[in-house]
Parts: sequence; structure tokens; C-alpha cells
Amino acid sequence: MNLAIIGATGLVGEVIIKVLQEKDIYIENIFFAASSKSVNKSLEFKGQKIKIISIGKALEQKLDAAIFSAGKEVSTLWAPKFSAKGVTVIDNSSAWRMDKSKKLIIPEINGHELNQNDKIIANPNCSTIQMLMTLSPIHKKYCITRVIVSTYQSITGTGRIAINQLNNEYKKISGEKAYKYQIHQNVIPQCDDFIENGYTKEEMKLVNETHKILDKNISISATAVRVPIIGGHCESINLTLENPFELNNIKNLLSNSEGVVVEDDPSNLIYPMPLNSNGKDDVFVGRIRRDYSCENSLNLWVVSDNLRKGAATNAIQILEYVKSKGFLN
Repeated sequence: MNLAIIGATGLVGEVIIKVLQEKDIYIENIFFAASSKSVNKSLEFKGQKIKIISIGKALEQKLDAAIFSAGKEVSTLWAPKFSAKGVTVIDNSSAWRMDKSKKLIIPEINGHELNQNDKIIANPNCSTIQMLMTLSPIHKKYCITRVIVSTYQSITGTGRIAINQLNNEYKKISGEKAYKYQIHQNVIPQCDDFIENGYTKEEMKLVNETHKILDKNISISATAVRVPIIGGHCESINLTLENPFELNNIKNLLSNSEGVVVEDDPSNLIYPMPLNSNGKDDVFVGRIRRDYSCENSLNLWVVSDNLRKGAATNAIQILEYVKSKGFLN
């Protein structure tokens, strides 16, 4: 397989390269592409130095697949050019997620929907992925009717500039800022831009992507908050189900779900935390408890590394799936 990573020098690009090296995927040739300021620099892959090339140069190569993680504008411009040459594009940006002609894929949930004609495949938003990894098995058995979710999102979701801002504020030095306000020792109740309905784009991604992937009939209300941590996103989720449930059955269901790890032992202070999810591919769920204020309702606390399962790992799982099915040219 010949593979290109578009946006190889970004936070997600770096993790894609790391995860590819961890997994036993045969890659004959790999190409790293980035912006002009990174061209001719080198990145290491399996002990070899690979020189970074331009996206245009990557397009000239004989490729089977390309993983894009360079933002919406780059994906909108370049993904169709790659797919037109028969390259399977897996895109981490928001460019294609709500395009009716493109599939939005979490392999454990709806990977089976893919076929050989899917040449641009959208990777969902990081917060959506970890939420639906836990909601999907519950929905299949008990039918979720309503979701209220509050997210507590790592600054890594904003990029390297946000990490630099946090570090600079901690050291009390000036520098470029990702956020209007101080993030050190603070939380900011805004992820992405506000839109006309009073919600942010991030909050509406949780709504719209859930409807596309899982079920358009689920009522969803979301609040997304930026927190000064590195290591993963956290979500407090309240669910209302159509059918009655036993709490132990919910726990067993989640424990037997691929890619989900239950950490739920309050008596021993065991519950998911971003410090422990950092660098791992699983989605961790705990604080599983009945909501006594509303019939057939429960609460979950969900944590996952947003750069791995929330981005890089999910994209690579899509790549593994299409490769295993013989969908690559």
C-alpha cells in the first residue's frame, strides 16, 4: 500500500504517524505532505528519515490512500483531486462530514456501510466519536430518546498554539494566544465559533453527526467547554431510554463493546480520567448510575484521548477496514 499523510506536521498528523508505527500495517511507500514552511524538512518513520513534500507533489505520486488532517480548507480543495485519481481519502476535517454524498464513519458502529465507491470518507468530530462509542450499544438494545451532554475538552483539540498558550501562561510569559481569554487555571465555555442559534459549531457537531451516524430521531442538547488539560476529552452524558433497564445490564453491555473499557468502581475511587486515557485508543466510561429524577434515565462519564480514537486511530481503523475489504485501488 502506498499512503500519503496530508498535514503530517500537525498534532493529529504526528499521532497518525505514531499509531501507524504501532500497528502492523504493511506500507510499501509513505509520503508526508505539509505546508510550504515544512517542505524539505524530515520526519522519522520506522527508523527512516522521510522528507516532507508539498500536497501538490503528493498528488503526483502513485497512491492507494491518503489521510488528510490539514483543516477544512485544505480538504475542500485537495481531497476531490486525490479521489479523482482513484485515491481513497480519509478526512479528519469537518469538510465532508455533513455532505449527503459522503459517509461519516466510526468503524465499530457503521464501518459496514462502506463500499469500493467511497473515495472520500469523513472522520467524525472527536467528541462525537467517544460519545457514540458508548451510546451505540445502548441505543441498539434500549433505544435512546434524549441525550444531554456536556463536554470538557482538552486544549489539544485546538492545536499546538493552545498548548503553547497554556505553557506560557503557566510560566507567566507572553506569547501567541489560541483563545481570547486565559486558559491556565480557567475554563472557557466555548469550543469553536458561535452560530445564530446560540450554540457553538462544536455543540452542533455533536447533534448533527449523531443524527447522521446513529439516529436522526434522538433529541440532543450539548454544551462544550474548553479546559486546561492535555490528554483527552471528558463528557458528562445524561440519557433517557425508551425501554426500562437494569444498571448491571448496561454495565455488562458496555464491558462487552469493542473499544470501550468500563472503569466504574466508586468504592475504590475508580473512574475514567484524561490523565489515564492519554496515549490509549479505548473509550473509557464510568460513574454509571441511574438518574432518579427522570424515568428510564441514566448518567455516564466518558473519557478518551481526542488525538487518538478521536482522530488518528479512528482514521487508521477506517484505512484498515477498506484495505481488508479490498476497496483500495
